[in-house]
Amino acid sequence: MRFKKLDLNLLVALDHMLELQSVTAAADKMFMSQSAMSNALTRLRTYFDDPLLVQVGRKMELTPRAESLRPAIRDILVRTEAAIDTTPVFDATNTTRIFNVLLSDYSLRVLAPAVLQLADKHGAKVEFDFQAQTTTPYVQLEQGEIDILISPEEFTSKDHPATLVYEDEYVVVAWKHGKYGGGLLDKRAYELAGHITMVPPQGAGTVDKRLLSEAGLARRVEVSTFSFSTLPHLITGTDRLATVHRRLAKLMQNQAELTIHPLPEKASPLRQMMQWHTYRENDPGITWIRNLVLEAGRTLP
Repeated sequence: MRFKKLDLNLLVALDHMLELQSVTAAADKMFMSQSAMSNALTRLRTYFDDPLLVQVGRKMELTPRAESLRPAIRDILVRTEAAIDTTPVFDATNTTRIFNVLLSDYSLRVLAPAVLQLADKHGAKVEFDFQAQTTTPYVQLEQGEIDILISPEEFTSKDHPATLVYEDEYVVVAWKHGKYGGGLLDKRAYELAGHITMVPPQGAGTVDKRLLSEAGLARRVEVSTFSFSTLPHLITGTDRLATVHRRLAKLMQNQAELTIHPLPEKASPLRQMMQWHTYRENDPGITWIRNLVLEAGRTLP
């Protein structure tokens, strides 16, 4: 199909090339030969009268014209996909639909099990693809790569609808038989102790550092790890502390002998949000999974 003499099939190829900045990678993603993708690029260069991608050293970079085209083309394709995928009704018990959900390690541990349990309870036949959170999760939402984003409020986009799933407060965990296993934990002891923190992979952000700073608390970090699931084992046998969400701390107590202390200073709670693309506001499938996540949030102890 052509629009103003442009073969619209070329837009999909251009979208992949602009995203990956590689003809070879784009060809692989579209299951095309490299020569066919190169031919597509040649036709696009002719149409737009611009090289679009240029070789700089060992990699390809976008021209200014390509940079300006990138968000517009992605927006067109997301709108088209939303229109095609949206059906008048959605039956979760009779579908092959896959929901792509972007969430943190914490949400995967605390919220995701409740979501799956409820899906089974409702007899849903859907598939879930849980994806790790990144530095800018809202970008993947913008690009239509995910259906649902579950994230702290500050990592959501103001351009798309979102709703609060639940709140969680921060607490301090320590080995039950260590120096901080009993009694009260005051601010001085908290700041003198060694701490273990979770630093997400892929450069994804966390809110604990900001919230602790706002509460006037400082940490002396001695150990960093990339997964919350390792924290109880790394704390055990040491006098180190970890500042985590209360719901996660309760789960950690099932893995090791830990004491949970309140923060020595009051800090704002974590506001865990759910967000979806505005173009999919009326998609019955997205409505279904939104309701499922909200229901799961209400079941959390």
